[in-house]
Amino acid sequence: MIRIALYVGPQTVCSSLSMADDAFRLANQLAGERLFDTVRVSQDGQPVELGFVQVRVDGDLRLAENVDLVVIPASGSSVPRMLDSNATLLAWLAKRPAEQQLASLCSGAFLLAAAGALDDRRATTHWSLASEFRQRFPQAKLQIEQLFTEDTNRFCSGGAQAGLDLCLHLIAWHAGDWLAQRLASALVVERERGPQSRFAPLLPEPREEDGLIGPLLRWLHEHHHEAIDLERLAAQAHCSTRTLLRRFKAATGLTPNDYLQRLRISAAQTALRNPARSLEQVAAQVGYADRATFAKLFKQLCGESPGAFRKRLSQRT
Repeated sequence: MIRIALYVGPQTVCSSLSMADDAFRLANQLAGERLFDTVRVSQDGQPVELGFVQVRVDGDLRLAENVDLVVIPASGSSVPRMLDSNATLLAWLAKRPAEQQLASLCSGAFLLAAAGALDDRRATTHWSLASEFRQRFPQAKLQIEQLFTEDTNRFCSGGAQAGLDLCLHLIAWHAGDWLAQRLASALVVERERGPQSRFAPLLPEPREEDGLIGPLLRWLHEHHHEAIDLERLAAQAHCSTRTLLRRFKAATGLTPNDYLQRLRISAAQTALRNPARSLEQVAAQVGYADRATFAKLFKQLCGESPGAFRKRLSQRT
């Protein structure tokens, strides 16, 4: 029997906790035997208030000392608050032996990393938290494009649904792929869903309001299919190319060319929903002279080819 401890902390996301708990319990039901023995633990063994619900636990962290797998569910997006309120857990995690498996769901990766459990190991978390994670934990090998990662008994997953992808992976690891596939079928979810980059928005939210860049972005959205270079953008904004580069990067976090390519590919994602248009027509519609250049950039930004993107959409209908 595989012993699993589910951690419940002050900011634990209820849906993340219940999803993991349900996955292992349903796996037992489908297997017809108790393959996974799950317990819930908190820092002090006391119930944890999580907004509209109080979660009962089976004990404190000592109960998880000898389990096979410790799962840290998502803990919200306020990282400083998360780290401050889980100090006891961090000290406990830092002492975990290498042979004990530790897994994080979504933002729970910050707790593993803060305890040093992800040093020199591959890791992932929610795509929107990538910048902060890299800044805080440069010693971890962040692979933000991945839905989940595995590295020497340390497992991480990306946002929300990726937590289920990781649970399926862990069930396959311990009980066999057949059970993971049965569970995926029962939950009506697809395994091997590709990289997390497929789900991240291509265009960033503006970092700051800029009276020069704001109107230029609106103009770009209307003219992205045209031939556009830096000089034309500077002329449209009535400034020098040097000023444009500086203020554009400050406002969007991207260079003008990077933003333009992402804008075109975003428009292509919409155009690909029309099955009547060929890939060549879509490429030309959004501003690319040839299909090869378009397809290469699409895969680079979206994690899949235009054809695979269109096929995946058609399977939903």
